[in-house]
Amino acid sequence: MEWMLMPLRRYAEFSGRSRRMEYWMFALLNVIVSIVIVGLMFAGGFSMTTLEGGAPPEAPGVLFWLGAGLMAIWVLAIIVPSIAVTVRRLHDRDMSGWWYLGFIVLSMIPVVGFIASIAMLVIFLLPGTPGPNRFGPDPKDPASAEVFA
Repeated sequence: MEWMLMPLRRYAEFSGRSRRMEYWMFALLNVIVSIVIVGLMFAGGFSMTTLEGGAPPEAPGVLFWLGAGLMAIWVLAIIVPSIAVTVRRLHDRDMSGWWYLGFIVLSMIPVVGFIASIAMLVIFLLPGTPGPNRFGPDPKDPASAEVFA
């Protein structure tokens, strides 16, 4: 749970490095919260199907609107930490945070966007550079101790 909440504690910290564990646990937290909120919305009567005879479905209930409000609040609350942890993850790979903007721009181009998304996923799955790099010390070895030095 500590790894999931670490990006929220480092809310707008764009300097330094983030391990894979921090990035992916935060992504898992976002998935879990989103599933719970969407479940609440579906419990509130959200349906995309028509009723028998082609009649439109009933209007969504109170739980749907409560879930929609919670989802809007959640998205607004995590947008800055999400960008920050992504930039720090790129720093761990010894890449500038501006690469993130490049991936966003490339994702708007139909076929190139798919390839850029796969490339970004691969970059986030790769381990960080061992030892200190230009963005800070290795988060896996904060003391920067060499074992066989």
